[in-house]
Amino acid sequence: MANLRDLRTRIDSIKNTKQITNAMKMVAAAKLRKSQDLCINSRPYADYVERVLFLLQQKNNTKTHPMLNTPNPNGKILLVVVTGDRGLCGSFNSSIIRYTNQYMKDNNDKVYDLLCIGRKAYDAFKRSGKVVQHFTNISENTDIDNIYPVKNAVLTMYSSGEYSKVEIVYNEFKSAIQQELQCKQLLPIASTESESEHYVDFLYEPDEETLIEELCTKYINVELWHIMLESNAAEQAARMTAMDNATNNATELIDQLSLLYNRMRQAQITTEIIEVASGAEAIQQ
Repeated sequence: MANLRDLRTRIDSIKNTKQITNAMKMVAAAKLRKSQDLCINSRPYADYVERVLFLLQQKNNTKTHPMLNTPNPNGKILLVVVTGDRGLCGSFNSSIIRYTNQYMKDNNDKVYDLLCIGRKAYDAFKRSGKVVQHFTNISENTDIDNIYPVKNAVLTMYSSGEYSKVEIVYNEFKSAIQQELQCKQLLPIASTESESEHYVDFLYEPDEETLIEELCTKYINVELWHIMLESNAAEQAARMTAMDNATNNATELIDQLSLLYNRMRQAQITTEIIEVASGAEAIQQ
């Protein structure tokens, strides 16, 4: 059994850990507030770019743009995996890694290459031999300019004809306590059946082909930016929850150890009193 000094040292150590986790929780809460606002405010813009592009696809019957058709139906699949660069956020990173492994296992008839966004994804898959490119230190930078290298890499690899499609795996932000794993097709850009029910014959300037050319590139850039905002908000929410749980667990452990410490100290004092009384009685005799 630990002595009083060991218990006192352990209690002090847990108190220091509690201060760190509580500070990390407050920092994550402040970042979450900003990330959540950016994420929610970006959704209408991303949705509208997607809607306009799909309407143009329906009006333009040729659909010959390379981003709207696969250059190689029998090619490999490029899977973009989005995680964070840091840990201490619960199962945020590990759930994406597990999902990606299971997804490739369930579709073992297809050949996958991985493009990793985030240090945790790269560390998990770098020994698999499937990583063709990776990006780090961009997950918490919400500037859209930082997405351009990712967009250029994705478009370059897709246009090479080596891949039949590009899919992306990420955590979508739902609330401060809920994130939802998503696997979405990024390329070729696919229209949804529901959009055909809301077709409107707009007049465009310039022509549809020019607009499709511009909007396809913008769509990929905006979609990647929006996904990074969703992932960042989900990561901060997961970290805030994890640090809150860690702080509560530290508080509970401190209470348990303090109770044990007080009991041991009381027992030690009682033993010392008995020894003093016994010694005094022996002297009198």
